[in-house]
Amino acid sequence: MTMPHVGAVFATIAGVMAIMLHSSIHKIEEGHLAVYYRYLKGKFMGHSHPYRVGPGRVTTLQTDEIKNVPCGTSGGVMIYFDRIEVVNMLVPSAVVDIVRNYTADYDKTLIFNKIHHELNQFCSVHTLQEVYIELFDIIDENLKTALQKDLNAMAPGLTIQAVRVTKPKIPESIRRNFELMEAEKTRLLITAQTQKVVEKEAETERKKAIIEAQKVAQVAEIHFKQKVMEKETEKKISEIEDAAFLAREKAKADAEYYTAAKSAEANQLKLTPEYLELMKYQAIAANSKIYFGQDIPNMFLVSSLKMVEGVGENDALKSYTKWLKGRENV
Repeated sequence: MTMPHVGAVFATIAGVMAIMLHSSIHKIEEGHLAVYYRYLKGKFMGHSHPYRVGPGRVTTLQTDEIKNVPCGTSGGVMIYFDRIEVVNMLVPSAVVDIVRNYTADYDKTLIFNKIHHELNQFCSVHTLQEVYIELFDIIDENLKTALQKDLNAMAPGLTIQAVRVTKPKIPESIRRNFELMEAEKTRLLITAQTQKVVEKEAETERKKAIIEAQKVAQVAEIHFKQKVMEKETEKKISEIEDAAFLAREKAKADAEYYTAAKSAEANQLKLTPEYLELMKYQAIAANSKIYFGQDIPNMFLVSSLKMVEGVGENDALKSYTKWLKGRENV
C-alpha cells in the first residue's frame, strides 16, 4: 500500500475516533447532577459517581409549574386555577433513590399529581365563597404542608420550599356577583369607618366638655376654699381683737374697782372723831354765816363730808348715816 493510501486510512480512523469521542462527552450544567444508566438484562443497575461542574452548587432550586387545574367546590361549582408554582429542591444524596423509584420525571408523580389531588380535596369540602375569598390566602400553605408530609414518607430528600397559587377562574355571572358583593362590602366598610370617625369625634368633644367642666368646677372650688379661708382668717382676727378688747376692759374695770375699793377703805379710815371734829371747825371757819339750832352739828358734818370725799349731798348724807350707825354700835 502506497504512502498516500496509508495516510488516507489513518485520517479516516482519526475522524471516526474523534466523532465517537465527541459523542461520548456530556456537558453537565452547573447546579445539575448527571445520572448514568447501566442496564443488565433490561434493569437499571446503578449510576456514575455524581460530580460537581464549576464552582457553583450541587443542586439548585427548581420551580415546577402546573397550569389550568380544575377544582370542584362543595356546592358543585367548577373553577380552574390558572397556574400553581411549586418551588422544590432535591438533595444530591437522594437523587439515585428517587430516580430509581420514580424515574427522572419524578416531579410529575410526586408534585404534579399530588397538587391535583390535594387541591381537589381542599375544594371538595369548602364553598366557593371560602375557596375564592375567605380561605384563599391559606391554600398555598395548606398545599405545601400536605405535599411535604407525603414527600417525607415517599421521597426523603425532596423538599418543598414554597407554593404559589393564582386566583382561580370562576363563572362570569358568579364573578360579577362577587364583585358587586365586594363593592357593597367596601361601601359598608367605608360607612362603618365614617361612623366610627363621627363617634370618635363626638366622644372627643364629650371628653373635652367634661374636662372643661371639671376645670371650671375645680377653679370654682379653689375660689370657694379661698373665700372660706379668708372668712375664717377674718373670724380669727376678730376673735383675737375681741379677746384683746375684753382683756383690756377687764383690766380697766379691775383697776377702777381696785381704785374705788382702796379709796373707800381710805375714806373709812379718815372718818374718825378727831378728823370729823377738825373738818367741822374748818367748815365753820370757811363759812361766813353762823347757824343756830339742834341740827347745826349735823349740817356741818355733812358739809365736811362733801368737801373731803368730793361727793354730792345725798352721798355725804349716806356716809354720815353709816357713820352714826357705827357710832351707836360702839
